[in-house]
Amino acid sequence: MTFAELTRIAQTSGDILYLMVVLLFVAIVVTLERTWVLRRMLARGQDWLALLRRHARLDAAALQNLLDAGAPGPHAGVVAAGLTVQPGEPAERIADLLEEAVMEQAPRVDRGLWMLDTIVTLAPLLGLLGTIIGMFNTFQALSNPGAASQQVTGGVGEALVATASGLFVAILGLVAFNFLNQRVRLVMHQLERVKLMLLNRLVATPARAASAASDTVVQAVQDRDAVPGQGIAPAAGISAAASHAHPATPQQSLSRTGHTAQYPAETTARAALDQATA
Repeated sequence: MTFAELTRIAQTSGDILYLMVVLLFVAIVVTLERTWVLRRMLARGQDWLALLRRHARLDAAALQNLLDAGAPGPHAGVVAAGLTVQPGEPAERIADLLEEAVMEQAPRVDRGLWMLDTIVTLAPLLGLLGTIIGMFNTFQALSNPGAASQQVTGGVGEALVATASGLFVAILGLVAFNFLNQRVRLVMHQLERVKLMLLNRLVATPARAASAASDTVVQAVQDRDAVPGQGIAPAAGISAAASHAHPATPQQSLSRTGHTAQYPAETTARAALDQATA
């Protein structure tokens, strides 16, 4: 089929074939560009995961060092969100901040895929439209006296070229869209892993360690008070009633001299609390 014949067929279909060429060109450009970008994102994501595995705990200085050493990209954006975490913030707050950073990076990952999705849907419809226009032009030949049947059947065949070209572009676009969509899912999975690794390493702060040590002290005091015959005996019945009505706080119980040595669990927990808050 020569170029002149293709031009004639395109004109018969209402110039729809020219639009097919444009859609095919856009689909190829988007596929090549997104393939290259997503490939780089996946490679850099593996590097970020390897960097985070080397650290058991992270603070602001360690995060800044990671950002200086790591490559830019969506993963770096999630790591940079860790710098906004204030000391002593609860794990739920940190998780929300990191999740917000992941959502901010999502448009960068799947950018341009909407064009492939549109081409997959639009190309067959345009092909059908071109076929209908070609059929109109073909059946107009029947109104001319002496029109040969070969002209009619040949015109129908030429009109179907628009449908075939539309299906061809849609098939290529669908394959490319599914391939790139799988790459996008892999990148988003890496971002979720980066978020979880940061969360596990940021929550291990001195403030949370002090809180855990304080809970240990309270539990030790409760265990001591639950043992029969232990504790500080009151000097009189009134003192016992007052002690029962107003039980001492864990700090008051630990401040009483001459009794902390009798409870090794309290002493150990108190030492852990002092070390964590130091």
